[in-house]
Formats: sequence, structure tokens, C-alpha cells
Amino acid sequence: MPGMVVFGRRWGIASDDLVFPGAFELFIRVIWWIGTLVLYTIHKGRFDCPGGTVLHSYLVVLLVLLAAIILSLCAIVYVSAQGTITNPGPRRSIPLLVCIRALLYLPELVWACLGAIWVSDDSRGCERAEVGAVIGAVVASWIILFFTGIGVVIVFDPLGSQRPSGALYEAGTRDLESSDSAQLLYTARSLATRVWESRLRLLCCCLPQDDSHRAAFSSIAQLVSGFFSDTDLVPSDIAAGLSLLHQEQDKVEQCRDPDDVVPHSPSSPIREDLQTELERAAHCMQFAVAAYGWPMYVYSNPLTGVCKLSGDCCRSRGAEYDIVGGDHLGCHFTSILHSTGLQYRDFIHISFHNQIYEIPFFVALDHKKEAVLVAVRGTLSLRDVLTDLSADCENLPIEGVTGTCYAHKGIAQAASYIYKKLINDGILNQAFTIAPEYRLVITGHSLGAGTASVLAILLRSAFPTLQCYAFSPPGGLLSKALADYSREFVVSVVLGKDLVPRLSIPNMEDLKRRILKMVSNCNKPKYQILLHGCWYEMFGGQPDDFPTELENRREEELSQPLLGEQSLLLHRSPSYQSLDSEDSPSHVTHLPLYLPGRILHITEEGGPRRSCFSQVRYRAEWSSETSFCSILISPRMITDHMPDVVLRALQSLTQERPFSLCPSSLSNSHLNVI
Repeated sequence: MPGMVVFGRRWGIASDDLVFPGAFELFIRVIWWIGTLVLYTIHKGRFDCPGGTVLHSYLVVLLVLLAAIILSLCAIVYVSAQGTITNPGPRRSIPLLVCIRALLYLPELVWACLGAIWVSDDSRGCERAEVGAVIGAVVASWIILFFTGIGVVIVFDPLGSQRPSGALYEAGTRDLESSDSAQLLYTARSLATRVWESRLRLLCCCLPQDDSHRAAFSSIAQLVSGFFSDTDLVPSDIAAGLSLLHQEQDKVEQCRDPDDVVPHSPSSPIREDLQTELERAAHCMQFAVAAYGWPMYVYSNPLTGVCKLSGDCCRSRGAEYDIVGGDHLGCHFTSILHSTGLQYRDFIHISFHNQIYEIPFFVALDHKKEAVLVAVRGTLSLRDVLTDLSADCENLPIEGVTGTCYAHKGIAQAASYIYKKLINDGILNQAFTIAPEYRLVITGHSLGAGTASVLAILLRSAFPTLQCYAFSPPGGLLSKALADYSREFVVSVVLGKDLVPRLSIPNMEDLKRRILKMVSNCNKPKYQILLHGCWYEMFGGQPDDFPTELENRREEELSQPLLGEQSLLLHRSPSYQSLDSEDSPSHVTHLPLYLPGRILHITEEGGPRRSCFSQVRYRAEWSSETSFCSILISPRMITDHMPDVVLRALQSLTQERPFSLCPSSLSNSHLNVI
């Protein structure tokens, strides 16, 4: 449900979010009250120390105050557990109960101060148990008050007290297209953009506040504020919706015929070529992982990585190391040498210069595959994150490509930066002067994969035989025309339910619509959804078959969003337009972007793996972009994106040897499917 309205403003917490924090504080208060009561009962009539009279009065009032707090918490927990996410009617008394509970903080604060004064002035001669109990009560009060203040800061909504936002809901019910409503909508969105931009500036306070960063902050703020502008959900609603959606997707997957195979693209090669591509991909992935430098090397070799690098880091360098830029300690280059097995003379250029839209890369001679290899680093810094989040579309005209050509703005600019370095600085010319018979190969992982794909498109006309291997590339990358054009020379490798290749603005809009549908239809309290969801994510089991309100509500009621305090989304929003039908297309507000090239999808055989020690077998098959048009919720949606996991999965498909993952043993056999 929307944020709770208390003290005349909206907060980033709903009325059904007080079950768990209230129950936790209730548990502490009950133990506290019982301990105080036991102390008072044991020493009743024997408060004969100099400050005994004050101590007696202090304990009596403390017991009464704790009893009042416990009663208020019981009421809050009970009422907050009533109703459903979209039916807050049984919880309409929560704001009053919260106000009462807030008022009880005042006497508690006063009593904590009086207890501290008594301990410092009048506690001489009293028993240690009595003095310790008062000190414990004072400390506990201050700790609870401190964390309550932290909680208030966390749930504070900067937009909660703005009248235009509240008036916008009322205007939406009348006529959202009227001039007054349009002005209110513009004002609300402008304010939301400024709030998000301030948050980004605070988060990135360590970065220089130059023009490029300010432009990126503004662009990202507009994107994020626009995405959340038509919904009125709190974070716990999203968590509950994700839990429900995950279980729903698992139920659908369990009902699917295991013999069903996704039809391959007409342009997919034959089986023998699939194995060849897997071997090439496994080889290139080593360079994509190496591009991350020493952090990934130490992460992949936690026991020996530091020892292997420590001998070469920070020592004086010869003239041959002039090809390395931005690696002040030399640890990055040393880790690359260890990861790739190349010699320093095999490298043409290495750059660890990192700014927004400017990401590290290196150029080396791969004698094993007779290739000039360009490896681009993935996301590893806050500047890289800003490049990722600059997800607007940018024109990318390519000669000979028919149709509209555009790409992810941040990635396109990063590719343009590397393109200029390679061409204008003569790096590629130098490489092919040394090895003129070699061909050009470009690779990268995540952000590096997207940049490598766009870079390959830019270099294609000059190097017709180039190949690009993009590992876990971002989903919202290329327009349809460029994606089709890149099929001839780009291979994208995606592992399992990796989130990033499915991450695009249309897919996020679709995810938002599905979350709204799940939370709108489920008739279970939120705390039950979250409890079962946590158990399911941690220990597995069967997906819960939550009943829905479709059984008790008419379809026309479901197609109309609730208004005022009960609204989940604004009238006539894109999410609202498609909420009443699972199959109805979402309103397209952003240009569609696709994965580059041919898509090689690697999946685990069998059901979802919950244990780190279970057997793992992989299968690889050619897929199409339609398989990545929606986000799949899974505990492995982030793990499957990690470069070391992708590398090990590729190695398990190409090497006849046992494979360990966290650790789990793989069968010596593997299955490739077309």
C-alpha cells in the first residue's frame, strides 16, 4: 500500500510494515519489564539506601511506563498485521497508535535523564544490583531512542509533505489531462528529479562535480524519478511483490515440459560450430576477467592471490612498463600477467584511466589464437555505475545499416572513447604492424561486454574479420537494426538467470507492472508473504499457492486503482493501463533496446540449485532476444553475473575435468543443445 500518513506527511513506510519492528521492540520491552518487576519485588520494602526513596519511585514509574509502552506496541503489532497490502481498512487506526507511541518517547526520555542523575548523585550506598538495573534501563532507553531516530531518518520521504503530490492524486481522478493537473504533474516530477539528483550527489560526493558528472546526475535522476513517478509503493511492497513473483515463476517453470527446447534462430550455426564457439568464448573470457585487475584476481584466489601479487607490486618499473597507464602501484598489470599467462612484451597498451564514460581496457597479442585482443573492463567503480545508469538512447549511425540506429548512451560514449584511443593514438596500427596476419578480437564482461559490442560495430568497417565475445552484456544496449547487424560478428554469452542481460527500461516497466499485479491480487497479510518468502529463498521447498482477491472482487474493481491513501499507482499511468490484463502490452515510453549479436545461453540442468554442495551440470544452446524480454527472479540472478562464475561454467563445458563451484562438483560430461 502507499506510504503511511502521520503528522501531516507521507512516510516511506506502510501501515503494515510495523509488525516486525514492533514485535522486536515488544520482545525487548517485555524482558525489560519482567526484569524490572523481579528487581522491584525482591527489594520491595528494603530500599534503605540514601537514595532509596527516589529509587523506589523511579522503579514504580518505570514499570508503569513500560506497561503503557508494551500495551501500545501490542496494539500496533496486532492492528498492523490485519488486512492486506491493498486493503488497509482494518489498519486505519495505525496513525493514531503511532502518535500515541511517539508521545510515550517523551516521558521515557525524561525518565532516562532522571535515572542518569540518580546514578551520578544519589546511588551511593545502594546495592550493586539496584544501581546496575538503573544504569541498564538508562542505557537501554538511550539505545532505543537512538535507533528510533535512525529509523525515522531512513523512512523519511522528502516528497511526503509536498502539497502538489497529494493534489495530484485528486486531480488524477478528475482529469489528468487538464492544464491544472498537467502543471501539478510537471511540478511533482521536477521536484522528484531534484530530490533524486541530490541523493546522487550525496552518494557520489567523493567524485569531482564537473560538467560531465552534473549532466550524468541530471540524466539519471530524470530516469529514476520518471520510473517511480506513477507508483505509490513502499520498499516492503516491492519486496513482497518480488517474493510472490519469484514463486509464481518457479511454479510456471515446474509445470513446463522438460523436453521442450527453445527453437533456435535461423542464423544459428550447426552443432560442431557451437562447440567451437564455446571453446573460443572460454579462452576470451580469461582476458575479460583479467581486465578487472587485482581485485578480481584476489577475489578468485583468496588464499594465494595476495601472496602472488605482493612480490611484484610497488617495486620500481623499467621502461617497458611505459605502456601501462593509471596503474600507480603496478598491481593491476601484475594480476593481468598472472591471469592471462602472457609476457609483458605481448601487451601493446594498458589503460586503467577511469572516469565517467571512460573505462579501462588493454590491447595484447594473443599468440595462441593469433589475434590482436582488446579486453574492456566491466563495472568496478562508482564512475562505472554512473556510466551504466546513463541509460538514455543515443544515435549511433553506422554506414551500411538500414533502419534506426541508436544505443545505450553511457556505453556508446565509453565505446567512442576507446575507439578514439585505438585509432587516433595508433594503438591498433602498432599492433598490426607487429602481427599483420592476426585478426582483431574484442571482448569484455558486463559493462565491458556492452562497450566491446558497440566498439566492434564502430570498427567493423575497418576490420571486416573482427570477432567480439560479449559476456553477460546489458540487455538495453542496441536498437533492433544494430542488434541484427551485429549477429555476423558478435557472440553474447549469458549464464542462467543473470539479471543484467535482462535489464532494460521496458523490462523494468514490465517488472513493475507484474509486481503491481501480484500485490494487488494477493489477499494475505504482508508479514506472512515476507516470512514465507524469506524461508523459500533460504531453504527452498514448494512455492506457496497464495489465494488472490480475484475470488472476492469483481474484475471491474480490479481494473480501477484505489485512490487516496489506498492507491498503488496514478490513474492513466503506463502501469495502470496494463494492470488489468497479463497479456496486454505495456505502454512504451522508451525506445526498445536489445542484446547484441547471437546469444549463447548457458543453463543448469535439473531444478533450481539451492545447495552449494549439489552436483551441477550445464547445457548450452543458441537463444534469441525474446528469451530475455522479462526479468526472472532468482537467488542466482546476481551470482550468475559474476565473471568468475561465468568463466568456470564455460570451462566446465569445454574441459573434461571435474568442476567446483562454491564448491560443487560437476560431472565430466556436458550437454550441448541446438
